[in-house]
Amino acid sequence: MKAVLCKEFGPASSLVLEETADPVAKKNEVVIDIHAAGVNFPDTLIIEGKYQLKPPFPFSPGGEAAGVIASVGESVKHVKAGDRVMALTGFGSYAEKIAVDGNRVLPMPQDMDYVTAAGFSMTYGTSMHALKQRGELKPGETLLVLGASGGVGLAAVEIGKAMGARVIAAASSAEKLEVAKQAGADELINYSEDSLKDKVKELTGGKGADVIYDPVGGDLFDQAVRSINWKGRLLVIGFASGRIPEFPVNLALLKGSSIVGVFWGSFAAREPQANLENFQQLFAWYSEGKLKPLVSQTYNLEEYEQALDVLSSRKAVGKVVVKVR
Repeated sequence: MKAVLCKEFGPASSLVLEETADPVAKKNEVVIDIHAAGVNFPDTLIIEGKYQLKPPFPFSPGGEAAGVIASVGESVKHVKAGDRVMALTGFGSYAEKIAVDGNRVLPMPQDMDYVTAAGFSMTYGTSMHALKQRGELKPGETLLVLGASGGVGLAAVEIGKAMGARVIAAASSAEKLEVAKQAGADELINYSEDSLKDKVKELTGGKGADVIYDPVGGDLFDQAVRSINWKGRLLVIGFASGRIPEFPVNLALLKGSSIVGVFWGSFAAREPQANLENFQQLFAWYSEGKLKPLVSQTYNLEEYEQALDVLSSRKAVGKVVVKVR
């Protein structure tokens, strides 16, 4: 099979596309013929050795995939050869085939195509876990989403609306905010032009946001912690800005607020039943038309470098997907 391989840590230009051996399913695994793979910000980090997961060399990046099961191990009972599935792989999806633990595989909804499914699990899984289990978002509360035009940000906007929240979308340009508006955002903040803190206070009558979804970090986190309501929850999703911020704990005391870490991959492994229930709700919302995943760009497997570069430059809106077959 063909696979994009990382043989040493470095930029996307250091990766190679090579023929490698087909995987074989162990007793708890399935082998998937990959049709499409999602491109996510962690993919840009894992190839440079900057992610918490560091696979042994050589490895293929790509944390999620959609395709058809080619074979199953003897212990796997919930799916079978020929099933259309989506999988949280961690790494390895920029390839024609992958062996993955059966617990990380879900049957695809009948009304979902491979490209959509390839970009669904990580963004919507992360945002659902963040807002439901970690943020405990309630109907009528105000949700502030930073980086609202990106994959996880757009998913958070849609899920927040489905959960009954008032959603304030914040992004760096009018074009990106238009995408968030189309996803259902009630209010918009261009933080390249306006003070995030001041605009949030203005839009909330001085109270601040009840839940803040932050995949950006850096300077925006510094403003966000000063834009939070009494008993607010600030969800730490990631650090796309490149700077991991420090939190002045006196602000948590003054606001009675919480800084809450979100690590969906670990949650899915530790609490598979709760994760399954999250996806059952997500699939229902998708079928009802409440979730409309935006895949803005697709690339062939041979174009992996361009796909990763568009993520690194933070130019993409919605999801970027690599089509394998």
